Amino acid sequence: MSITPEQREQLIAAAFSARDAAYSPYSKFRVGAALLSTDGKIIKGANIENASYGGTICAERTALVKAVSDGTKTFSAIAVVSDVASAISPCGICRQFIREFCKLEMPILLVPADYSATAKTGEKGSVLDVTLGELLPHSFGPEHLEMPRGE
Repeated sequence: MSITPEQREQLIAAAFSARDAAYSPYSKFRVGAALLSTDGKIIKGANIENASYGGTICAERTALVKAVSDGTKTFSAIAVVSDVASAISPCGICRQFIREFCKLEMPILLVPADYSATAKTGEKGSVLDVTLGELLPHSFGPEHLEMPRGE
């Protein structure tokens, strides 16, 4: 599973744009995510905090909820960015949520706040490219619910 360089840059730009809409008055930790659907649409999400804390929703889940509730359920990639100068990974709940709708081979672009399109892998400002399978090894997915059960 791969995306074009143009799609990659559009997805990263959309994640930065989504981050600008974050509502994080408590943690002050803004996160933006952008999903690329298999039909080429980009769906953005930001983290939205709540005074009850438990009611908070992460950027990755916001993007997925928006997409799925509008009928989009297949994706090619996701980009995630925060205000931190290093790549930040989705939390455990988000990893499992992504797993529900995305293939284990799907690219996940972990984008540092100081992103540079010209940075080479490992340099300051470079994107950490991973797959869902790398972030969530030995995962449990919808297909496991269809497996035969012992008696």
